[in-house]
Amino acid sequence: MLFDKAKVVRSAEKYLSLGKIPAAIKEYEQLVANDFQDLTALNMLGDLYVRVGNKEEAIACFLRIAEHYREEDFSLKAIAMYKKVDRLQPGDPVIAEKLATLYGLQGLVVEARAQYMVVAESWTRAGESRKALEVLRKIADLDPENTDVRIKLGEGYLNEGVKPEAADAFVVAGEHLLARGQTDRAVEAYSRALEINPQDKTILNGILAAHAAQGTADEAAEIIERAVAESPDEIALLDVLARAYLAAEDAPGAARATANLIAKDPSTYLRFVDVAHLYLKIDDLDSAVSVVARITEQMLASREENALLELVNEALARDPEHVQALRLLVRVHWWQRDMEKLQATLERLLEASQAAELVEDERYALTQLTRIVPDQPEYFARLQELGGALEESTDEARPAFHPDEVPTFDNFQISSEEISQSPVPVAPAPLVETFEWNTVAEAEPATDESSSFADLEQPWATPDEGLTAPSDEGEVDSQGFQEIDFESVVAAEIPSDQSARKGAKPPHQTELRQELESVDFYINQGYADIALDTLDLLQKQFGPSADIEARREQLKNLPLPVPEAPAAAFQTPAKEPEPPPAPPVETKKTVTPRATEPAAPIHPAFAEILDEFRTAAEEEGPRATEADYETHFNLGLAYKDLYMQDEALEEFQIAAALVRPRDGTSRYLQTCNMLGHTFLAKGLPKLAVMWFKKGLEAPGHSEEEYQALRFDLGGAYEEMGDLDKAIEVFSEVYGVNISYRGVSEKLQQLHARKSAENQETPAAR
Repeated sequence: MLFDKAKVVRSAEKYLSLGKIPAAIKEYEQLVANDFQDLTALNMLGDLYVRVGNKEEAIACFLRIAEHYREEDFSLKAIAMYKKVDRLQPGDPVIAEKLATLYGLQGLVVEARAQYMVVAESWTRAGESRKALEVLRKIADLDPENTDVRIKLGEGYLNEGVKPEAADAFVVAGEHLLARGQTDRAVEAYSRALEINPQDKTILNGILAAHAAQGTADEAAEIIERAVAESPDEIALLDVLARAYLAAEDAPGAARATANLIAKDPSTYLRFVDVAHLYLKIDDLDSAVSVVARITEQMLASREENALLELVNEALARDPEHVQALRLLVRVHWWQRDMEKLQATLERLLEASQAAELVEDERYALTQLTRIVPDQPEYFARLQELGGALEESTDEARPAFHPDEVPTFDNFQISSEEISQSPVPVAPAPLVETFEWNTVAEAEPATDESSSFADLEQPWATPDEGLTAPSDEGEVDSQGFQEIDFESVVAAEIPSDQSARKGAKPPHQTELRQELESVDFYINQGYADIALDTLDLLQKQFGPSADIEARREQLKNLPLPVPEAPAAAFQTPAKEPEPPPAPPVETKKTVTPRATEPAAPIHPAFAEILDEFRTAAEEEGPRATEADYETHFNLGLAYKDLYMQDEALEEFQIAAALVRPRDGTSRYLQTCNMLGHTFLAKGLPKLAVMWFKKGLEAPGHSEEEYQALRFDLGGAYEEMGDLDKAIEVFSEVYGVNISYRGVSEKLQQLHARKSAENQETPAAR
């Protein structure tokens, strides 16, 4: 037999109007069984189960809807549905974990932490301390800056014997403490981690950074020396040790550690540049030049002659007659084929060696000068006095590079064949065959050694926890009173790309007819205000429609009563496609223990840590920032859409506290408007009046926005029974626009009621 959905809906609505809830439940069960995509019927069925006390079936309905919203990335609506389950089953760790995850995605740290604490305490009661610690780690991840929590987490891991996680917790704490300039505490945190893993490169880097910031890098060097002694071939540790001595400004130690590092990894030869600079800093010129001489050929072969010149010139700036530095400068200029500078430098070397009575150096300079400028007889004569020109060395005779050797001056002999060549531009390519001292650097891959000891490797990564912003598409909701259409309100959280992925289609007439059936139900049940709001939203979603206007006319002369807050309100969530799982969503009870499980013994140290986490969560209030406004406001809309008025009020009040009346946006005004309507839905018109008036007092908004608030304020006064104030406010609306929302008819009705009351009063007397 063909299922007639419209007939079943009418039958269900009839039973509801007569108060026959069990009969209505049977009809809605038919709707759900025959249309898995009808979330409205499923939500209504859940509410009806609540009214008859069948919590288990109600929870199953709400969980199906919540899981659907979660899977489709409707996080705020999923939160609202899980909160409905939480009302029926308080303290359920399964629901708490789902809520905590969703709150975390929305950046609501305080709310997420409170839910995670429910889960942690549940694991603790079950005797699963390690699983409880993993939940506490998630709490710590919510607020990375809270180093105290992170250190307590590390202690908890340590007490449970989970050393890797304990070390990680101490390292993360050390990183944040160091970033805040709390160097003493950073050293303590890294030291705790080092006790667990004394040879970990990340920890040793942290120790070095913390001690260097504290001015005690020499202590870090001692610590790292002990680690290197245990693993002398570990290149990463040798690297940290070399940087530690540099940070401590211990030049001999830095030279030794760097030589050991280069011996293991020749590609790091540029680390000697830092050592040379350190020697220059402490005015040990001879050692600085000797270090530079070690890497001259590698630097030239790697086309780093500018950096080499900088070092040599810095040395000569301190002592212009330093013979070994002048020999290095000769080598650089010859490599560059800059004959003019080469001659000038050789003449400087000649004078310096004569002044220092260094015969071999003088003889070297004269040998080269007689080849460059053979027309200078005085050079030749002096060279003969010293025993004649030095013998030329061949490439094969030149020594290979060793980190502990300093090249001899014989390596820098210039052959007569080279002298005969014409000068070429600076830094030519084919010079290796003449001055090929060492080619190790060319055989190794190039590495970036430009960083100093302070450029420590950071072991952590900051996740890009940006939340998906809501799209511009709206969701159909139903609310108690007509609300202002503020352009800045983000009405939904539908990701446009998500819709495309799921194959979502644009609204069509079938969906409109389905929504209009809900409107007819509201009208028949006396929910005229909800019907009006739904019609407004339908027009925004589907555009103008004769069917919508026909229902507006039907509602035009009806009063706008405030519905009582039902025990289980009739919800109308937007219809989205849902995969057809017939059975309710099952919770994985084996993953998280139930709150009712018997208590298990708890380690005293762990119990203390849990208490500290609990105390921190209780003492810290909402820590929202202005960036959280949209999240709290939209969450309030989701709660209101599901008639969870208390939760909606809390979120709207948080949102209102985050904005100011004069911030140049409509956010404060729209929040006042939503608070007013939500208090009306709770049957508290006095509080609604207060918020509508706050909105009217906010400056800088359009007359249309103020007109809407005035109309709603008049309705609130009417609900209070203050007809005089209601007539006064509606008259102001009438004075601005006589056709605004049927205000003329409204005034006629109010005046008639006022006259009737005045006539009844004498009669009563």
